[in-house]
Amino acid sequence: MNTASSRLKILIIRLLNVSDVASIGVPALRYFKKQYPEAQISFMTFAQGGEIIELAEPSVNVIKLDKTDWPDNLLPAMESFLGFAEQIVGEGYDQIINLDTSFMACFLTRFLKDAGERVMGNYMNQSVQELIEAFQAQTLLPEYVSAPAHYMDSTFALMSRWFSRWWESSFVPENGYPEYYLANCCGFDRLEFDMQIQVAADADLISKKAASAKQKVIALTSNALPNYPYLNELKTMLQAKGYVVWSEALSEQPIKRQLEKLTATDLLVSPPAEFYWLAKAAHCQTLLITGDSDPAVLMPDFVTEPTPTCTACLQALQGQHSELLCVCIKPQVLAEQITELLDSIDS
Repeated sequence: MNTASSRLKILIIRLLNVSDVASIGVPALRYFKKQYPEAQISFMTFAQGGEIIELAEPSVNVIKLDKTDWPDNLLPAMESFLGFAEQIVGEGYDQIINLDTSFMACFLTRFLKDAGERVMGNYMNQSVQELIEAFQAQTLLPEYVSAPAHYMDSTFALMSRWFSRWWESSFVPENGYPEYYLANCCGFDRLEFDMQIQVAADADLISKKAASAKQKVIALTSNALPNYPYLNELKTMLQAKGYVVWSEALSEQPIKRQLEKLTATDLLVSPPAEFYWLAKAAHCQTLLITGDSDPAVLMPDFVTEPTPTCTACLQALQGQHSELLCVCIKPQVLAEQITELLDSIDS
């Protein structure tokens, strides 16, 4: 442990995907920085999530894991994460905070807890030894590993709210799920929700915007599930109206590049997707193609009218991702909505 005269050492864990790091990791990190302004804070996440943290808070030490560190098979994954645990113990953190709900993050945190580390947040509800014995005896049920309701315990007293249909309640926070999770499940009651990441706007898009008839840039997600089936038709219609429209997939490009393009963009039009949260971080306004989903979870700037579930789309998915709802609003209708929306913003 550190001496009284040394800086407090804090480790925050949020693995999962880029959208989770942007929408939950960044606001949580800023919360703890405000609570402990002199602390030395480290943040553990995967590589692209690390890019998010480095852009948002350059002074924070980032511990980047590689996706290969999380094998598909349980036993190799446990061995890999036990290696991380030994490294963490060696660092002598004063406080370890796991904001992640995934099994391996909770497994890691349980090991650290049992090793005597000061742990806050989510952890596995049985010891590592009990888990290994159940695995070896082939009594470990698949649902235990796959469902947080089975494996997760927490030092956050209100974490049970995470399992509720909170978006149907009378109170929905301004920033949707991320703010609800941090303020109402983790109990960060002094949270000042801030997920903004400042980067320079993409110069090429800014130049095209200045030369266009409408002087507006629109982004259409091209790799969301369920994908919008009329994306090409919509793009053509919007370009004919004089807008600058881009829709290339950016998932393999550096996060900074993605944020630069979104910073230069006036409106992102998207079904529920990871890219949506990067747009929010870049302060790009969002129009959510809702299908018949509940927009209260994401709290976009604007939403389309609900559309009935489309049988043709469900058949096209052939059972894959069948829990996802179709987003088959006609392109003519959507193009008019976008035009009216952008005109109303200018008026």
